[in-house]
Amino acid sequence: MKQVVQNYKSGELAVLDVPVPGCKPGGVLVRSAFSLISTGTELMKVSEAGMSMLGKARSRPDQVAKVMQSVATNGVPATYRKVMGKLDSYTPLGYSLCGVVEQVGAGIDDVKVGDLVACAGNEHALHAELNWVPKNLYSRVPDGLAPRHAAFGTVGSIALQGVRQGEPQLGEAALVIGLGLIGQLVVQLLTASGVRVVGADPDPARCELAEQLGAMACGDPASAAVENAVAELTDGHGVDQVYLAAGGGSNQPVELAAKLCRDRGRVVDIGKCRLDLPWNAYYEKELDVRFSRSYGPGRYDPSYELEGRDYPIGYVRWTERRNLACFLDLLARGSVDVEPLISRIADFDDAVETYQRLKDGDLKAVTVLFRYPAHTAEAGEAGEAAEPAASSVAVPTVKGQFSPARLAKSPVRIAFVGAGNYATSMLLPHLARREGVELSRVVTTTALSAANAQRKFGFAEATTDLDAVLGDKSVDAVFVVTRHSTHAELTRKALLAGKTVFVEKPLALTEDELAGVLAAVEESGNDRLQVGFNRRFAPLLQEASQRFGARTGPANLRYLVNAGRLDHGSWYLQQGSEGSRFVGEGGHFIDTASWLLDADPVSVYATAPSGNEDLQIVLRYPDGSTATISYVTSGPSAFPKETLDLIADGRALRLDDFVRASVYGRKRWVSSRLPKARDKGQNAELAAFVKAVRTGGPMPVPLQSLVATTAATLAVQTGLASGAPVTLARAR
Repeated sequence: MKQVVQNYKSGELAVLDVPVPGCKPGGVLVRSAFSLISTGTELMKVSEAGMSMLGKARSRPDQVAKVMQSVATNGVPATYRKVMGKLDSYTPLGYSLCGVVEQVGAGIDDVKVGDLVACAGNEHALHAELNWVPKNLYSRVPDGLAPRHAAFGTVGSIALQGVRQGEPQLGEAALVIGLGLIGQLVVQLLTASGVRVVGADPDPARCELAEQLGAMACGDPASAAVENAVAELTDGHGVDQVYLAAGGGSNQPVELAAKLCRDRGRVVDIGKCRLDLPWNAYYEKELDVRFSRSYGPGRYDPSYELEGRDYPIGYVRWTERRNLACFLDLLARGSVDVEPLISRIADFDDAVETYQRLKDGDLKAVTVLFRYPAHTAEAGEAGEAAEPAASSVAVPTVKGQFSPARLAKSPVRIAFVGAGNYATSMLLPHLARREGVELSRVVTTTALSAANAQRKFGFAEATTDLDAVLGDKSVDAVFVVTRHSTHAELTRKALLAGKTVFVEKPLALTEDELAGVLAAVEESGNDRLQVGFNRRFAPLLQEASQRFGARTGPANLRYLVNAGRLDHGSWYLQQGSEGSRFVGEGGHFIDTASWLLDADPVSVYATAPSGNEDLQIVLRYPDGSTATISYVTSGPSAFPKETLDLIADGRALRLDDFVRASVYGRKRWVSSRLPKARDKGQNAELAAFVKAVRTGGPMPVPLQSLVATTAATLAVQTGLASGAPVTLARAR
């Protein structure tokens, strides 16, 4: 990926190719859509880098003091090598951006892949195509808020924290000194709070802009205009608050603040300006001088920023993250308008030229945004919409020399790992009454749930010891029916132990997990694996498929899944650890489509409305057939959950929620009677699995088909993030 960097020794700016950051636990990997150049803070760093060594020392006396301390401790040669080594290295730029979540790390459950987020931090929201951002430094963008506006989230939080430090009240008056980016935002936030604002800046254009955005009057601080406006607005008492949003080496802002602030007023320093307080002026008015520390509480605290430890809201109402979310909400509701602050939107590839023009003064700007090439240009921006970049997901090929299946004696001895709702309602009732099956052992993480399953279904033994179950040579097959995040690892262990494995969907949550399962197959020579894709075994769908018959031309398949909303607190919502909801159950529908079309998909295209969990997924197959899966969570509960239509060769098949089926061709066939209950194929699936275990025959579904379905399910998340079709390429 590409990233903007600067060498602080030489001042060189560059766009470098650097490795993609890993998605560590406790954060998300974000693909940048827009990032913001702070024409104050960042340009100051760029300018300092271009100075001589003496100039650098003069601009950073704090660092000079550290160097002198190092000389006293380590000597001149060691200190010189240390300083030169640090200066002669690339450092990143940027700290405010908006992008799309591309990958979710462990422990994150408040956003999902494809969500739009605003990100903060001079180590995490950089001018780079991809950034890893810890939990407390991002916030989901409200629906309808443009990404280019959400990129202001960090600087907006800085302004918001400064206003909070001033504790404004309705009807008060305030003076904002410095009408750059932060000053313009402070003006709007104060106006939204019911405060009357006067602005001060030597640039007439910025003064005019601030007045357009809500300031009552603005002027050059060196003229009498600002003083006259304050006197008129406050009846000569002075403003209640002064916000120092200026930079530079002049002490004028501090002196002006004392002059125009009322007795016992508040002076808040937000920018980085000279602060030689005139003692008499501040003492006589007993002015309250306050500092605003960046985005808010949590800044510079590693336990908050890096480890994700939040401060209780009852003790710290406005943290970094809560400030970020608040500012985004103000933008979404129109209380703050950042569109007039955007002076230019530049392509990310032109970053070096853009910085140089800003530094040289050729480009006068309040705010410049970088637009990244992987994202479609928004309406009203220069340039035409860019086509999203295509991507691919590898479909691993099943390899290895497989051992012949060991014939099971009668009865087939089965162990269960997990005994939750699905296991006890949809699987165990069928197995408990099936002849030739012995429920040998049940293992759960809690002793009571194992004991309950033993009592209800007649397991010979209940335990919490997984290794004992896998090491029991008398056990023929192991069912993995646990939470999604454990499926791949438990399946891998059971295969290596030589067991035939039935794992509920999904088989894996990531491509790495899928590769790990196949590595266990190759290592052990054991390919006896079944995933719980039960719909293809449903008697009604089986009969309808037989009556539809073979086809010669490509088919169109439509599958509507009215999934419904989950109850609050459902572990399915823990997307950071358990994967997205579609990854969890979407394999059902992809497998059903692939079975009906008798092929594995070759590409996936997925899209979702902003802020909505509803998905539209288009699968393309080798013969030109397509399957469209509409996976919706916003439908009415009274509407059928699953409806399917298949059309090919002048014939049509319809399935209505596993209650009724019909086929239209030369003759029309309609299922003769309604079944007593929806049979989605679990019983027939289990019968086929038990038969394969007992006889040593082939597994009910070929392993390569299970792999292809899993890869296609994972490709949905990749497609949502990229906005482009994903090719399913068979790995060699």
